[in-house]
Amino acid sequence: MSNFPKAFLFDLNGTMVDDMEYHIKAWHDILNDDLKANMSWGDVRKQMYGKNSELFKRVFGENYFTDEETEHWSMEKERRYQENFFPHLKLINGLEGFLKNVKERKIKTAIGSAAIPFNINFVLDNLHLHDYFDAIVSADDVKASKPDGETYSKAAKLLNEKPENCIVFEDAPKGVEAAQNAGMRSVVLTTMHNRDEFTDYSNVLAFIKDYTDPFLQAFFPK
Repeated sequence: MSNFPKAFLFDLNGTMVDDMEYHIKAWHDILNDDLKANMSWGDVRKQMYGKNSELFKRVFGENYFTDEETEHWSMEKERRYQENFFPHLKLINGLEGFLKNVKERKIKTAIGSAAIPFNINFVLDNLHLHDYFDAIVSADDVKASKPDGETYSKAAKLLNEKPENCIVFEDAPKGVEAAQNAGMRSVVLTTMHNRDEFTDYSNVLAFIKDYTDPFLQAFFPK
């Protein structure tokens, strides 16, 4: 690769840990059992992007819940997700070795996630990953969530890197769109979405199942 990246930006859920089915289940239970939204599994899956507060507004409409109610149900969803996923918590195959390689080569890294710090730290604390990342941008750090480019633009700014020098690892179309809006190229993890769901985006370099894919060696000069 002629333009070797100077920074790698990682989405978290579905990109570093394969946990999206657990998020969907937690949302499905909250939205249907507790809040009586009568949504199918597929309907819930389609709403799985952006901040929790944005999801509530998309499903129920503006001002349906008070801020306090939104916060209550948002945190209840995250507690259920963490409880169910914790026994299965691990990095996607090959990522630990990839991160070690990146750290040895002094390539900058950041997390850019629509998750709240409560969930980001759930992963980083339990898997002892804090030392691998130079910056973290969470849902609490941006005004506009993905697919807006703010999450990744802010991460690049924190790393003091230009967008064209950053590679974004994502698993979702809205995340790839956010990377494109930030002027960045993207590598897609096919943990939850198929290739044909990304045809609208011109910034995708490759689709990979996990971090053992030989394509990733192209990022490292010999």
